[in-house]
Amino acid sequence: MNRRTFFKAGGISLGAISPLGLTLPQVLANQGSGQDKQINVIFMFLQGGASQLDMYDMKPDAPSEVRGVYRPISTNVPGIQLSEKLPKLSRCADKFSLIRSMHTFANDHGAGDVEIMCGSPRDKNMQAPGIGAVLCKQKEQLSPVPQFVHLGDMKHPRHSAPGYGGYLGSTYDPFLVKEDTNAPDFSVSSFDTSEEVDISRLGGRKNLLQSLDRFQAEQEKKLEFALTQDSFTEQALSLATSTKAKKAFDLSSEPAKLRDAYGRNRVGQGMLLARRLIEAGVRFVTIQGYVDTGIYAWDHHWGIFPHLEKQLPYYDASYSALLQDLDDRGMLETTLVITAGEFGRTPKLNQNKRGPGRDHWSNCFSLTMGGGGVKTGMVVGASDKYASTPTERPVSISDFAATVYHVLGLDPAEEVVAKGRTMKMLPEGSPVRELL
Repeated sequence: MNRRTFFKAGGISLGAISPLGLTLPQVLANQGSGQDKQINVIFMFLQGGASQLDMYDMKPDAPSEVRGVYRPISTNVPGIQLSEKLPKLSRCADKFSLIRSMHTFANDHGAGDVEIMCGSPRDKNMQAPGIGAVLCKQKEQLSPVPQFVHLGDMKHPRHSAPGYGGYLGSTYDPFLVKEDTNAPDFSVSSFDTSEEVDISRLGGRKNLLQSLDRFQAEQEKKLEFALTQDSFTEQALSLATSTKAKKAFDLSSEPAKLRDAYGRNRVGQGMLLARRLIEAGVRFVTIQGYVDTGIYAWDHHWGIFPHLEKQLPYYDASYSALLQDLDDRGMLETTLVITAGEFGRTPKLNQNKRGPGRDHWSNCFSLTMGGGGVKTGMVVGASDKYASTPTERPVSISDFAATVYHVLGLDPAEEVVAKGRTMKMLPEGSPVRELL
């Protein structure tokens, strides 16, 4: 019984039997037992293309026009070095792994955004679905919170929105939060109304959330007896009302000290919100990972170092705080945390009149994967002396996506018929076995 059937039926009672012969509280209890560990994803998207040379693949012996101004520092993992601008991450390098030999199909924005989020080349006519969309299709769950959330509108004006449903259809698009998570009055507009919405017409997650106020009132009447049941019955009640969904998006209940640790900015508070959403039952959260003005704020064609002086501390604080927070809460083993841009930057600095910068570079870049489902404290692959070409263990965009598919238990070979064509979820790519 999938989620749409659940809502069409007007709800499931706590004693109703699932196709596996279990009641909803029993299903939740089994999930809590750890017998079938469920992995969730937080993906911090460094939109614009972050520089591998100035963050994760330092080349201190290269000429100055290649190495830039930053020096490498040691981490808490012997042999792994990061940029001196990432001191907090250097103290938790054991919680994530690096891939330094990434390469991608695209060398332009928009197309690159789509490809990093779905693992296949962009196709204007038959766009492959994002990983989060495939998760929604293959692993649907009974929960009042959306499975798939985008914090920030990452759509390029000339290209399809990255990570969306593609040929699976808009039903599998993410729930989009455009509001600034760092605003003092931050709230999600979808919760501002309790409009009467016909449950049978709910196809997208936005409509789902708009109906939850109404659904909550109905369900609380049906499920009052659950308040006297065990903890898993109480969790079932919580999942069957909009209260949990609303609370998940409420950052005001977080301690000020923790909010400060993440950073009082849109990225930091977005990462904290992502953790809250995962706690509430969301499976896949993508965060637009920059604070600078304008879209593609990691796109440093000019003035790269003044820009990085601003961006890297935000990144360092928010990413390290998330890893530590997840670890403290016992959530790191079940949460895969990814940070990646759509490509890297040119090894040689240009001489832009507004200040040296680095241009697009698809041949070689770095990304991080940590937490649930992967080995940590590792480096996979290597680049040449200028970080321009992989020299060991090249990893394609499809390989990266296949790795995430594997961790989430998704089937890349599943086929759907779209516009009369039979399409696979992920036609190419092999998981990076070294990380598994």
